[in-house]
Amino acid sequence: MCGIALIVSGIRIDLSSSTLLQSLNPEPLVTVSVDDLKAALRRRGPDSLGSKKIILQYNKNLSSVDDRELVSVVTDDAEIENDQSFLQNCSNGKAGNYNQLGYSVGELLFIGATLQLRGLNPIIQPFVDSYGNVLIYNGEIFGGIHVESDRNDGEVLMQTLGNCCSCGSNGHTGPCSAAGHGCSSVPNVFSTIKGPWAIIYWQESSRTLWFGRDAFGRRSLVVHWPTVKDSRFLISSVSPFSSVDQSSDFEVENGTHHNFWEELSCGIYSLSMDASKLDGYLVGEVKNHEWGNAMLLELIKWERVSFNPKPNELHGSLNGTLEGQHHMYPASSDIMTFESGPNQTMISLPAHNVLSALRKSVMLRASQHRIFEAGRCYSRREEHVPVAVLFSGGLDSMILSALLDECLDPSYGIDLLNVSFDGQSAPDRISAKAGVKELRRIAPLRRWKLVEIDSDLSKLTLEMKHVMSLINPANTYMDLNIGVALWLAASGDGWVSERPSTNSDENQQRLSYKSEARIVLVGSGADEQCAGYGRHRTKYRCGGWHGLNEEMKLDMQRIWKRNMGRDDRCIADNGKEARFPFLDEDVIRVLLDIPLWEVTNLDQPSGTGDKKILREVAQMLGLHEAAVLPKRAIQFGSRIARESNRKNFGSNRAANQASAGSVMINRS
Repeated sequence: MCGIALIVSGIRIDLSSSTLLQSLNPEPLVTVSVDDLKAALRRRGPDSLGSKKIILQYNKNLSSVDDRELVSVVTDDAEIENDQSFLQNCSNGKAGNYNQLGYSVGELLFIGATLQLRGLNPIIQPFVDSYGNVLIYNGEIFGGIHVESDRNDGEVLMQTLGNCCSCGSNGHTGPCSAAGHGCSSVPNVFSTIKGPWAIIYWQESSRTLWFGRDAFGRRSLVVHWPTVKDSRFLISSVSPFSSVDQSSDFEVENGTHHNFWEELSCGIYSLSMDASKLDGYLVGEVKNHEWGNAMLLELIKWERVSFNPKPNELHGSLNGTLEGQHHMYPASSDIMTFESGPNQTMISLPAHNVLSALRKSVMLRASQHRIFEAGRCYSRREEHVPVAVLFSGGLDSMILSALLDECLDPSYGIDLLNVSFDGQSAPDRISAKAGVKELRRIAPLRRWKLVEIDSDLSKLTLEMKHVMSLINPANTYMDLNIGVALWLAASGDGWVSERPSTNSDENQQRLSYKSEARIVLVGSGADEQCAGYGRHRTKYRCGGWHGLNEEMKLDMQRIWKRNMGRDDRCIADNGKEARFPFLDEDVIRVLLDIPLWEVTNLDQPSGTGDKKILREVAQMLGLHEAAVLPKRAIQFGSRIARESNRKNFGSNRAANQASAGSVMINRS
């Protein structure tokens, strides 16, 4: 996990060629400084922090105004102590060495903070190559571009982008000049990456700034478009604390609310500099680019192969069996008998395909590359816990935990991070304790640690304001409740219980413990793809299979805005990297290839028909108790929603009445 940011000054931004819209609501009074951004990013990337500045200038050696050429100079930000005075001097022709080619018209400041999880040698962002290209990158390449086990994927990406042609930039016309020479365009390289990413890249050959985030928004990017009060163009992984009024209390307001920051829509964008303008300023035109990967486009459209069953198909999926076959999947049937311990379960072939895809996804996300450890040492290998799981003991986190046990070296421990706002009485704490017992039953040799993270909402005033800056631009109480729960859970700062010989909960002693795992597996995407929400059952009752399919499609196409940016920001603030196995491209593809009635059956009760295919996966993993657990969201399972409602509304009933309107947090 890394933190990246860009500050563009002295350039007028033209959005007329893009689908991006600027808000027309009144601007909030917010001041964001470079130091504010660096402090926020450093929490995400504790291993290193760096910055580079590109100064854009007109070549003063050309006599004709119409022939003015735009040139750039890359320098360390540390060489320029005061941004505003520097720009002032540049415009007046007094910038010394930085004004040798001409007068400055703009600057781009790149900031990168790194949590390094790959590569033998330490790296510092931004990456700069010999051609003058600059890259800041937050992501993981799990496929599409080959990365050796001892290489850093950011360095590999920089090399790949350095070989790109200028095709796709705003100023390029005509066919690709590098066609047939093994080169590719920047949009095609971005589209090739399998895995989460947010990227900001300056391509020197075309004088073009490229930026964007992956198709499902698994890595955050927020943007501030230039306004009258702040003419800068800002992009950042996270909103700094200064974006929230530190003296304000939480209030509820109804109606529209404008924020300094906006979530950047998923996609690929370019900002090309036009040096032909004659009014003394530089214009940058923002343009959207199409994804260059046909398979990815299919996933974005989220069109299922089949979603409306015929009566005989639905009957067959529920009642078909295959006798005498164990651990085999014959081509002639979609049903098999699967044995796990004393239990015998009828499992569908589609469930086997989902299990295989999930196992591969977890394997990619748990692989221990040859990692540069920034000053970290462990006296014994057994003390090292490289990967943790955000753990409620529910269906999704149990599946991820069991698969992680299969994929991770047996000498490592696994931390199960569980948060509660009601001590041992919260539903998620109860299910987590039951879940770890089941995991110890199927994997007795693994060192499982249930990390119990207890919190009291009434004592979190400063922390709540900090999380408000993290969820920004999200601004509802639900977002805040979820954000606080995720932020505390990902911290890994809690208690673990010793296991005495009696193995009795009453005799266990709790010890203070902080998880050092830098990778956290999260179950996001399971409910959206497998009909785990209550609204899915409502849509099915009202609109049948077609209505259910459309609701699930809507959920997947807006998951970047409703969930992923917020969740990434809250987890990464602890210097941890969130990884989402259910949102792996191949997992999404496998689930879309399965008829909807094989994925879920909402005619059956909760805990049985919802997320049916994942319940079958759990059975195959030997998780028979977890396979029948009902869905419970983190804000309810941890009981933060109940405590928040009491604090802010007086009761749950009052909160429900208020939720009939547009309930938002007032930051002003």
